[in-house]
Amino acid sequence: MNLQYQLTKFLPFMRWGKNMTRTSLRADAMAGLIGAAIVLPQGVAFAAIAGMPPEYGLYTSMVPAVIAALFGSSWHLVSGPTTAASIIMFASLSTIATPGSEEYVALAITLAFMVGVMQLVMGLVRLGALVNFISHSVVVGFTAGAACLIAAKQAEQFLGIDIPDGAHLLKNIEFIWLNWQELHPLVTLVAIITLLSGILTQRRLGGMSMIAALFAGGIAAALFNLAFGEETSGIQMVGALPQQLPPLSMPQFSLETFRQLSPLALAMTLFALTEAVSIARSISLKSGQPIAGNQEFIGQGLSNICGSFFSSYVATGSFNRSGANYDAGARSPLAAALAGVLLVVLVLLVAPLTAFLPKAAVSGLLFLVAWRLIDFKQIRKILRADDKEAVILGVVFFGTVFFSIEFAILAGVILSLIIFLRKTSRPRLSPRVPDSESGTRKFIYAHSNPECPQLKILRLDDSLYFGSVAFVGELLRRYREHYPQQKHLLLLTKGIAQVDVAGAELIIDEARERRAVGGDFYMYRLRNTAAKVFNRGGYKDEIDAKAEAISTIFDRLDKEICASCENRIFLECRTVDKKPADEAE
Repeated sequence: MNLQYQLTKFLPFMRWGKNMTRTSLRADAMAGLIGAAIVLPQGVAFAAIAGMPPEYGLYTSMVPAVIAALFGSSWHLVSGPTTAASIIMFASLSTIATPGSEEYVALAITLAFMVGVMQLVMGLVRLGALVNFISHSVVVGFTAGAACLIAAKQAEQFLGIDIPDGAHLLKNIEFIWLNWQELHPLVTLVAIITLLSGILTQRRLGGMSMIAALFAGGIAAALFNLAFGEETSGIQMVGALPQQLPPLSMPQFSLETFRQLSPLALAMTLFALTEAVSIARSISLKSGQPIAGNQEFIGQGLSNICGSFFSSYVATGSFNRSGANYDAGARSPLAAALAGVLLVVLVLLVAPLTAFLPKAAVSGLLFLVAWRLIDFKQIRKILRADDKEAVILGVVFFGTVFFSIEFAILAGVILSLIIFLRKTSRPRLSPRVPDSESGTRKFIYAHSNPECPQLKILRLDDSLYFGSVAFVGELLRRYREHYPQQKHLLLLTKGIAQVDVAGAELIIDEARERRAVGGDFYMYRLRNTAAKVFNRGGYKDEIDAKAEAISTIFDRLDKEICASCENRIFLECRTVDKKPADEAE
């Protein structure tokens, strides 16, 4: 039984494979066929974004898709080339080698191997939670910036203008503005027809609208070439794809290559995993199927390692193909695996037809992809809701557009961590008083409510750790100086999730300061998770952390002061005889 559990843990397909039925097989086969048809034009488009020969986008949709489906945890996630992975790779590798060259392809394949190894190691050592450090604002900002880079990259094919390679985005815009007279009107018209066809057919055809758009662009190009001639129209074709299975390949196992690609591999690993796990989780909300983050890491890692030996560049989860897979009625990961297998068949059948596919049509399709990538609704929400998140969004967006994508992602992650740490290093410490209208030990915000003249009650929210002890210590010092008559301090600790050694030492120091002036320090309802350090470090003997702390504290208060007190905020106060007014004076 234990052996079977371990096998199904590391070989997930053994678990879902035994539950397949004739009905589920039929549903998976249909979903796989639809998926293969959708990825056919997408693979060519994504390869263009990545600076790779068009067939490599299809190769990346084959072997990696099958491996990720068999070894991942999601039943609906479809892996392969994506816009994000393609644009990150192009933006970085194009500074090292010429896009489309043999050297460039070799680096892309090596990068896929390196990313796969990092993903696999992270999954095996159970670091799935790391992707949580890439905030939503980082993803939205990067995606919007990537969309701008996609549009800029495709402007040459969209307009038919020869734009210098390697120029900055603003330089490209300036070049187009100064050389608009070189625009090929028929080339641009083919791109616009493709773009409009994709928009108009999206609602009815869904993912298949991309095929319809390319078909419309191809028909328009054929008519223009027939009417005006190819030299006059200026319309160029993609060319026929090779009718073959993914050829074997080998990553470059050299220290210099690994050193050169390491920063990019790290950035791509983090982003690819974030993309894959986020997509898997979003679909699981609809399907109800649980996702194991570490297993998904393993599946993605194995898919990129295996893919690097079958002419694939970096693959990750695709949102539109995964959504289409779920909508098509997929019942298991077999659908995604079949999509990769059936794509091989489609490529062997239709590869020659790409000789009639205009580059302008692919460009028009990518303009549509770029526009849909920008989530204007989320951007507006972030800008309105949180200034700090808006700053992260801006840094990642402009970093992507004007610097480099790996810099933008890492800067966004670091900035998110800085903001998070700053927030946790300044926990809220607020005064509390017992609720006079409640007969139980319920505390409310002090505000204008009367307080005990001898006891200060404070509530601390968030963790008390080395990063926050300086801030909390300063607040406690101010309370001691501003309210010297309140020698006793009760700290409500229900909101403290964790306490480290530095936090425990701060508590002990505060207790000693209180006792030195004749008071004391108490904690009320300390969580078990926060009490571990106190119990193991021998601090608990110096702190009173009883559940009924009020009654304990009340016995230690000066009853002379209690007798003349008008506030009477504790239940125990009713047992103290009140001094006559003239005697109190």
